[in-house]
Amino acid sequence: MIVNIAAYHFVAIADPPALAARLRERAQALQLRGTALVAEEGINLFLAGTAEAIEDLLAELRADPRFADLIVKYSRSRSAPFARLKVKLKREIIAFRRDGASPLQERAPAVSPQTLARWLDAGRDDAGRPVVLLDTRNREEIGYGSFADALTLPIDNFTDLPEALAPHRAALADATVVSFCTGGIRCEKAALWLRADGMDNLLQLDGGILGYFEQVGGRHYDGGCFVFDERVALDPQLQPLHDAAA
Repeated sequence: MIVNIAAYHFVAIADPPALAARLRERAQALQLRGTALVAEEGINLFLAGTAEAIEDLLAELRADPRFADLIVKYSRSRSAPFARLKVKLKREIIAFRRDGASPLQERAPAVSPQTLARWLDAGRDDAGRPVVLLDTRNREEIGYGSFADALTLPIDNFTDLPEALAPHRAALADATVVSFCTGGIRCEKAALWLRADGMDNLLQLDGGILGYFEQVGGRHYDGGCFVFDERVALDPQLQPLHDAAA
């Protein structure tokens, strides 16, 4: 059985090439496959391998004080959903292309999966305000599933989100808006930037859809969650839509 992880961490990286080289060396030695993105703002990992190899890499990363609090989302498959290992240097670990969007000093307020599920059960948040779920993913991803009655936008790229959301903002003013994405990384940027742009009723779903699946399951969610590898999508039990035999 293969263990798949998705993890990101925003932290200042003074020497991204050195960190990328170290990650490449260790991941190759451990025979891991997948993608590791490194930028001055942090790391973004999608890796697959044996349970022992994955935990060895994570232990080494967490021994570095910069990554001691790295949060990881796990799933399993019969075979590795990546053909090879790729370690890349990037300007951003998720491209948003707007100043002030990297949560290196602070992050936007977040809501836990359990709290969100409770709000959705009740039809309102703890202050009695209506809750609107905002999907920050692109139209291809949304086609595989989303939260029931979520606000979805016809975008192909994350960078298009602010403009696509603009016509809806006035209608959302009296609601508590909870933004979500696959694993939380896009909401880390979008929620921080949008709140600074005046949308102070916006929260982010901690851990994204995958974190919600881990902690809550499929309650209030229709379909699966698209992932960017050969599994295509995961259901609320974190089982892959496609899983080739090893």
